[in-house]
Amino acid sequence: MHDIAYIRANPEAFDAAMIPRGADPVAGRIVALDAKKREAQTRVQEAQSRRNEASKAIGQAMGQGDKDKAEALKAEVAEIKASMPQWEEAEQQAGAELDDLLARLPNLPADDVPDGADENDNVEIAVWGEKRDFAFEPKEHADIGPALGMEFETGAKISGARFTFLRGDIARLHRALAQFMLDRQTRENGYTECNPPVLVNDDAMYGTDKLPKFAEDSFRTTDDRWLVPTSEVPLTYSVAGDILGDLAEPIRMTAHTLCFRSEAGSAGRDTRGFIRQHQFEKVELVSVCRPEDSEAEHERMTGCAEGILQALNLPYRKMLLCVGDMGFGARKTYDLEVWLPGQGAYREISSCSNTGEFQARRMNARYRPEGEKKTRFVHTLNGSGLAVGRTLVAVIENYQNEDGSVTVPECLASYMGGVEVLSPA
Repeated sequence: MHDIAYIRANPEAFDAAMIPRGADPVAGRIVALDAKKREAQTRVQEAQSRRNEASKAIGQAMGQGDKDKAEALKAEVAEIKASMPQWEEAEQQAGAELDDLLARLPNLPADDVPDGADENDNVEIAVWGEKRDFAFEPKEHADIGPALGMEFETGAKISGARFTFLRGDIARLHRALAQFMLDRQTRENGYTECNPPVLVNDDAMYGTDKLPKFAEDSFRTTDDRWLVPTSEVPLTYSVAGDILGDLAEPIRMTAHTLCFRSEAGSAGRDTRGFIRQHQFEKVELVSVCRPEDSEAEHERMTGCAEGILQALNLPYRKMLLCVGDMGFGARKTYDLEVWLPGQGAYREISSCSNTGEFQARRMNARYRPEGEKKTRFVHTLNGSGLAVGRTLVAVIENYQNEDGSVTVPECLASYMGGVEVLSPA
C-alpha cells in the first residue's frame, strides 16, 4: 500500500514512477478521492461535535425552564442526525474506492533500479562458476528424468497437466536438496526454521500483496481459504498488526513448504518438464527489519541464496531486474539464474526482493525505535533459498553422465544414505 501523504505532496512524481510499472496515471484521481473522503470525515466530525453540544444544551435549557430553546435545540439535533448518514456513506464509499485503487497499484521502484520494459533490459551484476565442458551432447532434464523416476505421465494421470510424480532415488534427491537448504539457512545463515500453514485467509493474501492482483494465479478452497503461492505469505503475515521492539537485529525466518500456483498467465510456457508446476516446493527466506537496514539485508539475503548454488557448484548469474520486469510488490529485486546445459540457457531459480514498507502498510506491521514513542512501519523482504524443483532440474542437467545417470553432488552425500549416482531404470 502506498503512503497517501506522499501522493498528495508529489502527484507528478508518483505518476512518473507508475507509468514504467505498467500503471496509468492515477495520482489526480487518488488525490480527488482522498479529498472527498476527508471532507466527508470533517463533516461527520463537525456534526458529531455539534450534536453533542446541542444535546448538552438541551438539558441546560430544560433545567432553566426555557422550553422554546430546548425544542429548537431538539429540532437541530434531529436535523443533524438526519444529515449524518449521507456524509458517513460518502466517507465509506470514497474510502472503499480509494483503498481498492491503491491496492491495485504496484510498489514504487527504488532509485537504483534500472529503467526498462522487460527481461531484456535487466542488468547482469555477476557471473559465478565454470560451465561444465561435456564430452557428449547434454540433454534436458525432461529427457533424462523419466528413466530416473521423474514420472510426468503418472502425475498427469493423477492430477492433470503440470503435476509430476517422483519415485525412488530422485524423490530422495529432491528431499535431500530441501533438507540441505534448510540446514544451511538455519545453521550457517541465522534464519529461524518455521512450519507455517499452507492454507491462509483473505487478510494474509491481501497483506502480502497477493490480492486482489493475483487472485487468478492462486488456488482457492471451497471454504474461502487460499493455498499459498509461497510461504512468503504466512511467514511475512506472522507480524501483521504487531508493534515490534527496536529491531536492532532483523527477524529472519525460513520454511520449506509446498507451494501452489494456477499459472494462469503462463499458457504455453514450460509445458514440458519440471520447470513450471502447479504444485512445487520451495525453501523461502523472509526478513523483517528497520528501514535503514533493508538494503543491507537485501544484499545479505541474496548472498544466502547464492551460497546454496555455490555449495552445489552450479554455475549461475545474478541479475538486477529493471522497472518493467519487477514483481508487483517489489521495490528492488535480484534474480539468480542457474545455467542449464541441456537447454543451453540461464533460468531463474531464485528471486530476492525488498518490498520496503509496501507490505507493512497493507498489514499494519510496525516497530518502535528505542527511546521513541512513535511507531514506524517495518520493511519486509522475501526470497527463494531456493526453489527445490528447479534446483533438482539444475542438478540433473549439470551432473548428468553420458549413460543417462546423474552423479549426486558431494555436499548432499550425508543426506542420500550412500547413494552416489542415480542410475536409469
